[in-house]
Amino acid sequence: MMEPGDTESTPQSESPHREEVDMVTEESTPLEDISFINDQTIEKLTHGLIAHYLPDLQDSKQALQELTQNQVILLDTLEQEITKFKDCNSLLDLNALFTEAKIYHTKLVNIRKEMMIIHDKTTKLKKRALKLQQQRQKEALEKEQQREKELERERQLIAKPAKRT
Repeated sequence: MMEPGDTESTPQSESPHREEVDMVTEESTPLEDISFINDQTIEKLTHGLIAHYLPDLQDSKQALQELTQNQVILLDTLEQEITKFKDCNSLLDLNALFTEAKIYHTKLVNIRKEMMIIHDKTTKLKKRALKLQQQRQKEALEKEQQREKELERERQLIAKPAKRT
């Protein structure tokens, strides 16, 4: 066991592995023994630990930054693709809408043709009805005139008493 104020001198020939074993044994020592470790030793251990793990941590940090940048690029690309798909779907909807409009336009043209045909037929029927009405009125007038003539003839055929003079 070391006395307070003593510094442990390690021979140059000892390997760094020996320092790690010493660190493990020092870590497993009770808390009271830690207070007797020299500040210079703690400083060297800290620098050694940082020097050992810092390059790996910096590499990991850089790799994470690259991954994050790649994710951002991927998300932007994905957004653009989604927008393209939405545009394609809207174009398909637009094409369907134009197809439907064309169908309804054709139906409208057919209805208009039918309405014109029906209008022509009703016009002809009205003219024919008017002619028939005029013909019936003419026939009724002729019958009335014929009846008047017959009545006049009957009146003329009725014997009239001669006037006495």
